[in-house]
Amino acid sequence: MSVVQFEVPAVVPADPSANIADLLVERVKATPDRALFAVPDGAGWRDISAAEFQRQVIALAKGFVAAGIEPGDKVGFIARTTYEWTLVDFALFYAGAVMVPIYETSSTAQVHWDLSDSGAIACITELPAHTQRLVEAQADLPLVRTTWAMHEGALADLVAAGADVPDAEIEHRRQLANGDDIATLIYTSGSTGRPKGCVLTHSNFVELSRNAAVALSDVVQTPGASTLLFITTAHVFARFITVLAIHAGVKTGHQPDTSTLLPALGSFKPTFLLAVPRVFEKVYNSAEQKAESGGKGKIFRSAANTAIEHSRALQEGRRIPLWTKLKFALFDRLVYKTLREAMGGNVKYAVSGSAPLGARLGHFYASLGITVLEGYGLTETTAPATVNLPTKTKIGTVGPVLPGVGIRLADDGEIMVRGIDVFREYWNNPEATAAAFDDGWFKTGDLGSFDAEGFLTITGRKKEIIVTAGGKNVSPAVLEDAIRANPVVGQVVVVGDQRPFIGALVTLDTEMLPTWLANNGLPADMSLDDCANNPQVRAEVQRAIDGANTLVSRAESIRKFTILPTEWTEQSGHLTPKLSIKRNVILSDFGGAVDELYNVPVKTTHTAIG
Repeated sequence: MSVVQFEVPAVVPADPSANIADLLVERVKATPDRALFAVPDGAGWRDISAAEFQRQVIALAKGFVAAGIEPGDKVGFIARTTYEWTLVDFALFYAGAVMVPIYETSSTAQVHWDLSDSGAIACITELPAHTQRLVEAQADLPLVRTTWAMHEGALADLVAAGADVPDAEIEHRRQLANGDDIATLIYTSGSTGRPKGCVLTHSNFVELSRNAAVALSDVVQTPGASTLLFITTAHVFARFITVLAIHAGVKTGHQPDTSTLLPALGSFKPTFLLAVPRVFEKVYNSAEQKAESGGKGKIFRSAANTAIEHSRALQEGRRIPLWTKLKFALFDRLVYKTLREAMGGNVKYAVSGSAPLGARLGHFYASLGITVLEGYGLTETTAPATVNLPTKTKIGTVGPVLPGVGIRLADDGEIMVRGIDVFREYWNNPEATAAAFDDGWFKTGDLGSFDAEGFLTITGRKKEIIVTAGGKNVSPAVLEDAIRANPVVGQVVVVGDQRPFIGALVTLDTEMLPTWLANNGLPADMSLDDCANNPQVRAEVQRAIDGANTLVSRAESIRKFTILPTEWTEQSGHLTPKLSIKRNVILSDFGGAVDELYNVPVKTTHTAIG
């Protein structure tokens, strides 16, 4: 019988009275002069010490108090990933308020839902576009009585207005919250329906930060540890890492514009990164296509295969053949070194979450000297419940449970979590809260399996299991993740529920497409319509599907696909802010395309081999 439960005791004694603001106070006491942040300054970066950050936090908190924000008030916040995001976050903690983060890409309807459902009485916006969406939503938001626009100088105005608020008032408010009080209200991404507000407590962040800092000490507690954040801080993943960094004394920079990420990495030179798998795929695909266009595609692919072979042998404890060692040393100088330098030259670790990375990429980055620490968690678990550790890593898994966390598998393989990281409840939704728990265990809706050493592997989502007309259960994630790694593929949705076979809807990656087209002798400016019907493009997508089909049985393999001449984006409503597909929305909007897959005999379109 396989092991179905692993639980690791907390390594740091719990402190029920501690709140998130205490972590900053402790950091300032321990290392007041240590650089806790760095902000862009010309072509470089200017450090901000722990003590200076706290001074700015207190000054802004005074402004919130002067503006009438009371302890426990909910305040919405729409902004990109910048230093000011965390400054506002901690100023609200010091003022005793509760932030309701709103994704910067949220539509007017989503802004309205988050603010109305939470009962927010104020909202802060960063850019004119954010303000415009708030204005459009505000007519039907009677509780939102105060708004601040950062692009109009609101933060400086608040600091000036709060100059006469006494320090003692801020210190009093800072200490009001206990561990079991609400710290923030984060709305789920809505991939399976209307977003639900997750009540995350101060203890969720404090206890998880303190325990994770011990478990990940090689990452966050080494001298000079630093990270450059570019995924949205409105998401719990980056928000938790920010709190962890303050607790551990990690220097954090921010880059909201991912189109200029590589220059920022080059100047900031972080020691670890936080990213979703799509970012790692894009870095790899960009490097491959750049090599291809320079006539060095064959060398790059050989280097990649050598890297993967080398890493697999190391993980499995096999002897590395001399020829592989020689090739590895050569490619390290020719290829791997260049990629390391492109990411700043100092990156030793990369923490990845939200979806499986795929063993192949994990091994590739490992051979660059970058250990990808895949983890698993949800908004409801304050982000990580499991994570691979520098001292205990298995590529292809999401690692062992963190200290203070327990995971068990239900009879059907559903992952259930309890411990220091599990949220308190869904806001104003007792029915959903009751449905989400079973005897104190949070039911994630994800499926997984443990190996004998307690490493968890994600095998799919319970709600996404496809049952074909022949009664075959198929987990689409296994196929989708593999196909999406191909440079021409943007997104993919596997279909086939109650149908005779498995099919797929595919979109193309408009960022990578021009380079790939040029490298393959095709016009770089081909339209999506033309690309969708082009034999070479279709053959490349077929190649990706054939590769994915080798991972599953014949009955689970994709027999047909269609390329849609469109993009699925956050703005189109088909992706969540962490770039996960909204399956139910896609199946509704593109139901006609799904029907068409099954209206035409298989033999007239591409059929997978095997």
